[in-house]
Amino acid sequence: MSRVHPAGPRHADVLPEDHPAGPADDLNALDPAIWPRSAKRDGGVLTVGGVDVRDLAKKYGTPLYVYDEEDVRSRAREYAAAFHDGDVHYAGKAFLCTTVARWLDEEGLGLDVCSGGELAIALAAGFPAERVTLHGSNKAPWEIEKALDVGVGRIVLDSFEEIARVGYLAKEKGVRPKVMVRVTTGVEAHTHEFIATAHDDQKFGFSRSSGAALEAVRRVLELKQLELVGLHSHIGSQIFDVDGFEVAAHRLAELLVAIRDEHGVELPELDLGGGYGIAYVPGEEPHDPKSIADGLRDIVARECRAYELAMPRLTVEPGRAIIGPGGVTIYEVGTVKDVEGLRTYVSVDGGMSDNLRTALYGAEYTGALASRSSDASPMLSRLVGKHCESGDIVVRDLWFPADLAAGDLVAVAATGAYCRSMASNYNHVPKPAVVAVRDGGSRVIVRRESAADLLRLDAGVETDLDAEVEA
Repeated sequence: MSRVHPAGPRHADVLPEDHPAGPADDLNALDPAIWPRSAKRDGGVLTVGGVDVRDLAKKYGTPLYVYDEEDVRSRAREYAAAFHDGDVHYAGKAFLCTTVARWLDEEGLGLDVCSGGELAIALAAGFPAERVTLHGSNKAPWEIEKALDVGVGRIVLDSFEEIARVGYLAKEKGVRPKVMVRVTTGVEAHTHEFIATAHDDQKFGFSRSSGAALEAVRRVLELKQLELVGLHSHIGSQIFDVDGFEVAAHRLAELLVAIRDEHGVELPELDLGGGYGIAYVPGEEPHDPKSIADGLRDIVARECRAYELAMPRLTVEPGRAIIGPGGVTIYEVGTVKDVEGLRTYVSVDGGMSDNLRTALYGAEYTGALASRSSDASPMLSRLVGKHCESGDIVVRDLWFPADLAAGDLVAVAATGAYCRSMASNYNHVPKPAVVAVRDGGSRVIVRRESAADLLRLDAGVETDLDAEVEA
């Protein structure tokens, strides 16, 4: 019996129950909680860092990632000030290039890297290795060796094999790195399954409830070539409340007590990870850095008093919260296709290759007509890309003015985190350029890929570089 059915001209005859909220009163307004701090309209045109997006598109092309440098720097400073008695390590996986690494260095932050490639970027930027922490759930021997050679500040241990591997390589090199044990505390963060990282049924760290974490500590303490300085925990991403951190801190304190009672050692450091949320759509209300710092400090201090532990030095790892709000992506509209009775599909010259998050785990965004303002009536839209996938969606539901047309520029807000860093060459589409703007000026910080860049890696194509090597 056939299980297929005709789709007909539309996928549904009525809008779904999760039909989006109605349009804002003013489609030209820019919510300051979502857009970069410098974003505004000048003569109806979106400007960021004092630069007209039309000029950016003309000079650098589209799609284009645009970062408000002062926005990023100011958020880094705010976290540094809030955690003045601890350490703030920027999570490089959110977005990293040499220029951003230098911004963070100049603002006094540390840096988390989770691969040899991210470490290479940090070193190329001249970032101090002693302020770098190496993460990763399956670090290759060469990555560990590089970290040991340059003297990274911390290595976070994630498996029993890794304890032995780091111990062996440290002994071979005659060094004694500072290490932390990553603990899965069993806290279920209120976030998407793919970005919740502290429940037991997942790949990261050592389970507290099973006893694996305590066994990991035993094994590390047996290796004199490793200096155990603390525990690490990360409960997830895009989190808006501290409830999960409170439960995690309580369970980590219990583990610290068990370590003290068994080994006579009080570990001096506690890394509570990051995951602090940002506003992607109206109504989301992230905490400011000071309230986060005060809340975490109070939680840990209370737990330490209850267990008669010395207060450890706290480390946090904001990534998205520092880099996310300051980034926008500029696209050019290619087609506008009305599906009568449902919505209008607005296709742009990018898509899931430059922003995978919507397709990967249903991330929500908002956007706006950027190259001009409009008083036209609102139309329910879906911003989609140019890739050969029906799931190639950048913004699932948003309202554009009904006079939107091919050639217009649109901007998607809060794309500073996990967009360029997760970008791909799907359909052999080159990755966009990354531009920093500040005080009316702009500069490329990651250049746009070209077809030549794609062909350089194709072994069946002889490039100029190949000819030079053979000569």
